[in-house]
Amino acid sequence: MLIPKLTPMLTLKAVLAEPIEIGLTVEGQRRIIPILGGTFEGSYRNIALSGKVEPAGAADWQLIRPDSITQAEATYALRTDDNVLLQVSNFGLRHGPDEVLAKLFTGEEVDPTEYYFRSNPRIKAPEGKYAWLNGLILVASGARYKDSIKLWFFAVE
Repeated sequence: MLIPKLTPMLTLKAVLAEPIEIGLTVEGQRRIIPILGGTFEGSYRNIALSGKVEPAGAADWQLIRPDSITQAEATYALRTDDNVLLQVSNFGLRHGPDEVLAKLFTGEEVDPTEYYFRSNPRIKAPEGKYAWLNGLILVASGARYKDSIKLWFFAVE
């Protein structure tokens, strides 16, 4: 059996706007959280990765399911320091004890080890210097704060 290894790749910090509540749907409570910008930095196999989170069109379309699990579907772009745009589609799940989730929803800071927040970011890079990103499977762990988010991306080896 070949067990995959996780290699740290980058850390992303993003500033978030107040949620826009769509309301209760047949799937659960739907809301949109605009992503206002941010930064990312790291490296993979000695290749530096850093830049800014582009605010244009960036948002997390969340669904709070009847089982209290928050399903996140975020789409945003990363602009590298050398001005290349990378598209990110990130599907994730966040859940934990009711009292911990209640603190998160009111904006209280909670230790990220007290809840589950994992995602599967997919980076779509244009031809050129960063095209190698198209061949990676990534996973991420995350932390939610009052008006921001922090994600740690890992390459699956």
